[in-house]
Amino acid sequence: MRIALDAMGGDHGPDEQIAGAIQALEESDLQLTLVGDKSAIRRCLERMSPEESILSRLQIVHTAEMIEMGESPVEAIRKKKNSSVMLAFDLVKKGEADAAVSAGNSGATMAAAVRKLGRLKHVSRPGIANAFPTLKKPVVMMDVGANVDCRPQHLFQFALMASAFSRVFDIESPRVGILSIGEETGKGNQLVKETHALLKNSSLNFVGNVEGRDIFQGEIDVIVCDGFVGNICLKVSEGLVEAATEMIRTGIMGSMKAKVGYFLARPVFRKFKKRVDYAEYGGAPLLGINGTGIICHGKSNGVAIKNAILEAAKVVEIKVNDKIVKSLADNLEPLAEKS
Repeated sequence: MRIALDAMGGDHGPDEQIAGAIQALEESDLQLTLVGDKSAIRRCLERMSPEESILSRLQIVHTAEMIEMGESPVEAIRKKKNSSVMLAFDLVKKGEADAAVSAGNSGATMAAAVRKLGRLKHVSRPGIANAFPTLKKPVVMMDVGANVDCRPQHLFQFALMASAFSRVFDIESPRVGILSIGEETGKGNQLVKETHALLKNSSLNFVGNVEGRDIFQGEIDVIVCDGFVGNICLKVSEGLVEAATEMIRTGIMGSMKAKVGYFLARPVFRKFKKRVDYAEYGGAPLLGINGTGIICHGKSNGVAIKNAILEAAKVVEIKVNDKIVKSLADNLEPLAEKS
């Protein structure tokens, strides 16, 4: 299996991308294509000095064009047809790669994926699914930023697609909930109420409305919402983890007793940090495109890139898109026949 990596994406330039690529190859039998400035990529490889067995599974596709984080996604992909993210998805389109991974401009990554690969049958809008850590298994939330204004049918499709993706975490019959301001049926805005009715009559294991406090409990496997709400949840979660970590650090440094306690409890703190670290989850899959694409956080380090590459491989391996197509057909075609 071959994965195409946008080596120029992200806040840290090619360094973290290449470091993650090397780590992924060390932990798998994958092959990688690095898309970006050849000279910059080669300088990174020379500095990191991977073994020959790693280098033999790396290819480089050169381009001098890249899309900056602050650029308008639509304008950028229109003007920069040979940008690293565009060429990465072009490799998937041509069958020269099985998936593409990018930590670059997320809007441009999504636009490039849709432009190059198109959408799966029955999909109105592709969306971004994100895995959140919980007290149990990760919960998949969709959408987390691709679609800020949605209709009930869009959220319904998100539920079907996210349920298929949750199989990555070995969940056979994912419990699906819709994010609302109360768990009682009838709570929420018009979008939530209409989507609730669609989900209730579907083949999904729908459990009803869930509240924000339920996200991290681990009782729900898939949470559906529009991209506006989902992105706020994502950013609040990231900010909370950073703030809580800093509060703990400040508290520990404040007294000798706390330092001693930290020394004794270090394994627990390390486990907690690993559990809530976004890098451990790699990236967020863009579901609904006719191919596989993973969007990574702009500040992704090598570990995050490695996990995103391995995640992309697993999405391809368990044939998530085939499951999405089947689920969409099973649930949407009967509705179309009735209308």
